[in-house]
Amino acid sequence: MEHEYLKKDEATRVRVLSEALPYIQQFAGRTVVVKYGGAAMKDNSLKDKVVRDIVFLSCVGLRPVVVHGGGPEINTWLGKLGIAPQFKDGLRVTDAPTMDVVEMVLVGRVNKELVSLINQAGGSAVGLCGKDGNLIQARPQGKEGIGFVGEVASVNPALIESLVSDGYVPVVSSVAADETGQAYNINADTAAGEIAAALNAEKLILLTDTPGILRDYKDSSTLIHQLDIQQARQLIDDGVVAGGMIPKVNCCVRSLAQGVHAAHILDGRIPHALLLEIFTDSGIGSMLVASEYTMYR
Repeated sequence: MEHEYLKKDEATRVRVLSEALPYIQQFAGRTVVVKYGGAAMKDNSLKDKVVRDIVFLSCVGLRPVVVHGGGPEINTWLGKLGIAPQFKDGLRVTDAPTMDVVEMVLVGRVNKELVSLINQAGGSAVGLCGKDGNLIQARPQGKEGIGFVGEVASVNPALIESLVSDGYVPVVSSVAADETGQAYNINADTAAGEIAAALNAEKLILLTDTPGILRDYKDSSTLIHQLDIQQARQLIDDGVVAGGMIPKVNCCVRSLAQGVHAAHILDGRIPHALLLEIFTDSGIGSMLVASEYTMYR
């Protein structure tokens, strides 16, 4: 009986791989920018599956680029150092001591842990932050009382392009500097969107703790599988997209407007969410495209 079970299991594996072939062929050589965050970063079993998905993408010819934040880890270390986390209008108040912790945690700990995990899984990862190779030029966001919270002024993709061309997986933390060298804390969704645009990426994928864009945020069965920029803006105006989902949708819209072919918001709590979204007809999250005429899976 055990032998028969193994045969069935192997047959299923082969069938799934065969069905994925058209998608592998379609996206081979294309860049996919993955913003990694949420529960998928905190749960070790989910983290392992995301890392394996990223390595799989690289092995079958796609060119993954990973961008990450690390809010919970930052809060942990602020607590260890006796610094109380503060937020204003949903943004982390980042004074000079907090900025030091943000840089230490994102660049020195979270980034290198992800690099190590990808390498252990058989990939070849390289850790970067926005300062490396002048990848991200930052500027202050301009709101009073939030300190060194920045936004993306420009992206120089040359270093990432060089790395992915040589088969490496760049792993980018969202810390960058302005023209004077002052470090800034940048929202990881925003950084991922701007990097995707600069790379003319095939896909921008935001891993979140929600199923995607819902018509009723209390009902996961109301998931909107596909929409275009006009529909996304209308959902914001109508209040269907609200709260923390607004900046994520705006990030996707901005990347699409700059040439990214498709943007996806999906639930990183689902094991192998990346592969399910990219290599199946229906996907599992919400896909945004520039217009209804460019919709595809």
